[in-house]
Amino acid sequence: MTISEPNTFLNRLWREVKAVVRLATPVVSVQVGLMLMGVVDSMMLGRLSGTALAASALGNSLLFGLIMFPMGILMALDPLIAQAHGAGDEHRVGVRFQQGLVVAVVAAVPLSILMWDTAWLMRFLRQAPEIVEPAAAYLRWIVPGNLPFLLFVALRQTLQAMSVVRPAVIAIVAGNLVNVVANYALIFGHFGFPALGVVGSAWASSVSRLVMMLVLLQAAWPHLKRYLVRLPRVWTWRGYSKILDIGVPVGWQTSLELWLFSAVALLIGSVGSRELAAHQIALNLASLAFMVPLGISGAAATRVGNAIGRGSMADARRSAAVSLAFGAAVMSLSGLLFYTAPHLLSRLYTDEADIIDLAVRLIPIAALFQVFDGLQVVGAGVLRGTADTRFAAVIALIGYWLLGLPLGAFLAFHQGYGPQGLWLGLSAGLASAAVLFLLRIRHRFGQEILAVEDREDLH
Repeated sequence: MTISEPNTFLNRLWREVKAVVRLATPVVSVQVGLMLMGVVDSMMLGRLSGTALAASALGNSLLFGLIMFPMGILMALDPLIAQAHGAGDEHRVGVRFQQGLVVAVVAAVPLSILMWDTAWLMRFLRQAPEIVEPAAAYLRWIVPGNLPFLLFVALRQTLQAMSVVRPAVIAIVAGNLVNVVANYALIFGHFGFPALGVVGSAWASSVSRLVMMLVLLQAAWPHLKRYLVRLPRVWTWRGYSKILDIGVPVGWQTSLELWLFSAVALLIGSVGSRELAAHQIALNLASLAFMVPLGISGAAATRVGNAIGRGSMADARRSAAVSLAFGAAVMSLSGLLFYTAPHLLSRLYTDEADIIDLAVRLIPIAALFQVFDGLQVVGAGVLRGTADTRFAAVIALIGYWLLGLPLGAFLAFHQGYGPQGLWLGLSAGLASAAVLFLLRIRHRFGQEILAVEDREDLH
């Protein structure tokens, strides 16, 4: 062994750390920016009333439970475009990008139909009567923002796979500014607008999504125009079948996780609106923290996909290791914050003492699963970069639905722990998923991994 070898290893490791941080930082900014929209909605509606906050909690639970599936399908663009870009195949990048836009347009139709009338479903699930109608109205008037949002996702995933992230940051800043002003005007009736309450918040979200999509397209036009001006063959079923083959399992995996939280919200909603409002506060905080490893997950998918596209397993392994360590580190910090300052965090959302008392019982439990949450989502991104997505869906089913939810329901309703029991079940589910993801990564990265397009000729 020569003296230079350890230095070479350390230099390569340091370069990868810098590359992941450089890519992940703006990606995290975008994810946090998306989450901040929901945080602003919750904070403003919480000042309106506890009922308004609970209605938005119920509406958002169903919204994200529905929209995550088409978003997951569009995440198939991560490995497909990242690997094509890593291999220098511009033609294939263009084909996959345009196919992604078509998928976004088609997926918006059934999504919007499902969201248009959900009051019957909420009643069937025995939600508190006072929040059913406002929650259903909230979902209905977010529908105009569905297509712009899915197009935004397709644009963002394409750019992210090519390590072009600045335009998305610009778009998310613009969307957040519009969301704050529109919420203030439409919820409370300022600037000459009527006071629409929960419906006003939904309209603000729809307008903000349209602004995000248009700003992203304009800011990224120099990078995207060459893929839009030329029109390769995008209407062949064979190409879409590969997107669905990779994307549908991602859709199931992300949806199963979101549906877990939605199911918990529905179970808590059956107890009472104040319990649901407290759950929404804790979930908002946990979700905001989750945006950081979710952004790292996107960076991991890009770095791993680029490395596999250029045929370097050593680089792919290094990217995976650095991303996982980064995700665990940042979530350790959020866990510490949740554990030490639950009262302070709760008061950011509401002044109602009974809701705060309930929230401070849940937030420390969220601290327990922060590291596991970071590892499982970054692990999913690492596997997505290799186009290994089916096993991730199996992991989600086992960890979230066969372990986490049954355990949480047992603790909540049979052992008398209430909402805290459900959150303890969440912790167990996320922990088991994290362990399974790490085992899968160890197995997959112990061998050579071919690029997706090398496994089957898709021209």
